[in-house]
Amino acid sequence: MPANLGQSVFDGGLEFPAMLVHRGALAHNVTTMAAFVRDHGMELAPHAKTHMSPEIAAMQLAAGAWGLTVATPRQAETVRGFGVRRIMVANQVVDPAGLTWAAHELERDPSFEFLSFADSTAGVDILAGHAGPRPFRVLVELGHEGGRAGCRSVKELLELASYVQVTPGVELAGVAGYEGGLKSADEVRDYLGSLQEAVEHLRVRNPILSVGGSQWFDVIGRELVATQARILLRSGAYVTHDDGFYRERTPFNRMEGELRPALEVWAHVLSTPEPGLAIVGMGKRDAPYDEGLPIPRRGGVTIVKMQDQHTVVRATGLKPGDLLAFGISHPCTAFDKWRLLPLVDRDYRVVGTISTNF
Repeated sequence: MPANLGQSVFDGGLEFPAMLVHRGALAHNVTTMAAFVRDHGMELAPHAKTHMSPEIAAMQLAAGAWGLTVATPRQAETVRGFGVRRIMVANQVVDPAGLTWAAHELERDPSFEFLSFADSTAGVDILAGHAGPRPFRVLVELGHEGGRAGCRSVKELLELASYVQVTPGVELAGVAGYEGGLKSADEVRDYLGSLQEAVEHLRVRNPILSVGGSQWFDVIGRELVATQARILLRSGAYVTHDDGFYRERTPFNRMEGELRPALEVWAHVLSTPEPGLAIVGMGKRDAPYDEGLPIPRRGGVTIVKMQDQHTVVRATGLKPGDLLAFGISHPCTAFDKWRLLPLVDRDYRVVGTISTNF
């Protein structure tokens, strides 16, 4: 549990290891991304899978977000509990229980908006088979070779769009894509060109074009500026940024402005069993490791490996009981390890809490 409000996290009221959220960096990132989409004529539907936190969701919505994006119906139900009125599931939904919930929620609340993706007639049929009085609004998804989902050509996508338009229980809302797996700006531009072509051939009024990811939104902002569609950007990792994966890949490395790392893990040195070797009480259950190991804040400390509850480091001068701080790499696998995180000011005083719902 976090220390009491106003108390320093180092005053003895906080158990370690602990992941902290820096209030200033979090607020800066929310404001910075809201300004970016506004200045580029887009809207933000931030991906809530990153944090699944009602407090952070409220900050994003207060800054002008269109709604929230999620990955699964279960996540949709969770963020609906946060009071979110617009939800986009950035996947083709085939789960009967999830679709039953969504249909009931659409019927219960006429103001609720629910979008999901489709990339096959089979997926459309599943949606239609679970629809209630209000149809499921669908974004037909365009993928790319080697990508994780989506139609593999504009022709295939337009055929699917036509199928949606003649199928009761579903309603065509626009086009979706995901550019985050592409390796270069040229590949992203080519892909965005295909998405624009698809939108131009849709027979739908006021189409939505949704793209997502936290590595190429600068290219998106330039390339889609004249697109005749409502652009919904689904970036999520920006909200806390990091000291590793996204620090190297953020578009703000290529343009004016910055994002700031908002997450930090603190842990005690438990043992120094050999000269130059220390065991830290932080492991894979406490910090992400899938897109790079944590980044030591203290100079001269090098992580050798992480285990479930321990991290082995090379360093000199450490002793049991010392506290070490680590930045993280990849926020999307950081929040899920914690249910309650202290929100701290620049002096490490607790000013609130961030809760998660995974």
